[in-house]
Amino acid sequence: MIEARAKSSGLTARLTDKAEQIARAVTQNRIRRLASDPSRWRTPSLLWPLFTKD
Repeated sequence: MIEARAKSSGLTARLTDKAEQIARAVTQNRIRRLASDPSRWRTPSLLWPLFTKD
């Protein structure tokens, strides 16, 4: 078995933040898809959740 450990919690915090951003974008995208909202294709935070600032 291979184990990996981060020496600092900074990496873990950054990865957790990115996962939360992606999860929020996926949720919003699903809500808008169910509502047939075409703006989901024009909202940068839904298209590129890791590259835009909210």
